[in-house]
Amino acid sequence: MPDDQSPQLSGSHPVLQVQQDGVAEKFAKKMDAMQKDTTEQLAASHAATLNLPYIDLRKFPIAPEAIMLIPEKVARQLQVVCFYRDADSFRLAAVVPEDERVKELMYQLQERHHAQSGLYGMSSTSLEQAMLRYAAVPVVKEVSHDVTIDAETLQVFRDEVKDFASLQTKIAEINVTDFVALVLAAAVNNSASDIHIEAEKENIAVRYRLDGVLQDVASVDQEKWNRIISRVKLLSGLKINVADKPQDGRFTIVIDGTEIDVRVSSIPTAFGESVVMRLLKPLAEKMEIAMLGLQPRPLAILQDAISKPNGMIITTGPTGSGKTTTLYTVLQQLNTPEVKIITLEDPIEYKLEGIAQSQIESGKEYTFAKGLKSILRQDPDIVLVGEIRELETAEIAIQASLTGHLLLSTIHTNSAPGAIARFLSIGVKPFLLAPSLNIVMGQRLVRRLCDQCKRPVTPDEKTLSKVQEHIAALTPASETTFSMESATWFGPGGSNCEACGGVGYKGRLGIFEIMQMTDAIKDAISGDQVAEHQLAQIAMNDGMVPMVTDGIFKAAQGITSLDEVFRVAV
Repeated sequence: MPDDQSPQLSGSHPVLQVQQDGVAEKFAKKMDAMQKDTTEQLAASHAATLNLPYIDLRKFPIAPEAIMLIPEKVARQLQVVCFYRDADSFRLAAVVPEDERVKELMYQLQERHHAQSGLYGMSSTSLEQAMLRYAAVPVVKEVSHDVTIDAETLQVFRDEVKDFASLQTKIAEINVTDFVALVLAAAVNNSASDIHIEAEKENIAVRYRLDGVLQDVASVDQEKWNRIISRVKLLSGLKINVADKPQDGRFTIVIDGTEIDVRVSSIPTAFGESVVMRLLKPLAEKMEIAMLGLQPRPLAILQDAISKPNGMIITTGPTGSGKTTTLYTVLQQLNTPEVKIITLEDPIEYKLEGIAQSQIESGKEYTFAKGLKSILRQDPDIVLVGEIRELETAEIAIQASLTGHLLLSTIHTNSAPGAIARFLSIGVKPFLLAPSLNIVMGQRLVRRLCDQCKRPVTPDEKTLSKVQEHIAALTPASETTFSMESATWFGPGGSNCEACGGVGYKGRLGIFEIMQMTDAIKDAISGDQVAEHQLAQIAMNDGMVPMVTDGIFKAAQGITSLDEVFRVAV
């Protein structure tokens, strides 16, 4: 057969080329599938060795709200994705689930979203498939939870909201977004420490805690409640669709360039939810111990105690009695370049320059006791522990004070002598407690009378009898020169005072009692068990002036009223 008529059997023949390409493609796909199956088998086996479930995401539908839980950059870096999410839980899949960074991410997501979680193993093939889902998710601009209350909003408040009655009128005119901003601005302008927004049967009550006392400031229609609570939850990172469980969050407001942290707590109530927003304002200026309001003799005792290189200084009193402010003021005086100061707090309420502040996290088992052990390894000179709650923390604190550290802390009792009883009740050994303590300070906060409207008053016989009883209990060691006959008492003025908004009080100050560790006190602690009232009498014999009596002295000076002293200290 001639050469030009012989069949062409080369691969260049169009039909044969298509057939060969089809076989090759099928073979390649089969090999790829086998390889992927092997990859999935290896991933499943790896997950099993870690006692974790395995998931194949190659055909698993992942919802946008799930994939968006983890930013794409983080997902690629840690090889982890969220493939399932609902209101109360989420599920993560990781190529290397044993990676500590993956575990830390899962913990952070749990805490941030208050949700249960689950961790699965997956293959790199599943990861590649899941990453394609990010392309279908719209890019969301990062939103700041900071609420900026600009100068214009503040000016509206100053011009149109002169008192709480005008605040009520203004609230009725504005939308929910402006409502939250205005309520916050008004609270800051009135130096409120807390904002309470509570659902009641017929309306919504808005109250401010001013100088430690709640004041009704406004009432809102019940129909606006859902929008108000949703706005607050959105700002503070709470779950909007959860109304039957307590939640905690926080956000920041910015006023004239100053950041103020706001801690938010919500709890379910009979008519909806109760929301409390606590305003944590930064320290405006460096406090000095002389500004606390101590009388000359207690002030000298405190100055002597903090000048010592070691020992414990304990403040005591209920929540909101000014213990943190007192300790921060002491720290600011002690804060010099020559000393190392570390604090352990829950939470860090104010940030202090030049001081290392650490916040405990119970979820990570970073407790006061464990944190204090770690702090002492850093060779500090001065340590502040936010609160002594149990025996382990107390024992470590005592050992620190006995080994060359000055330690400051708080304990919840009603009086300075009561702190000793509290230490002993949690199991502290008396022979260790006595030499470790320098002083114990009991304190309360009373409201200052408004200087613009205060007026002289004549207390009734019952009140004067109580005053005489406390004055008569003083001993010569207290070195007081108080005279009932020369005392002039004052009370709050009229309701039309613009300076205080008609309240009669503006600002607060402390009333104190300081118990020194005298030889008599140490002997009482180290001996047989002694009652709190016996310790109080020994302390008074050694010169301690009780809180109530300190308040009476300040009432006699026209700083506060007798009613206010007996309200908080008896």
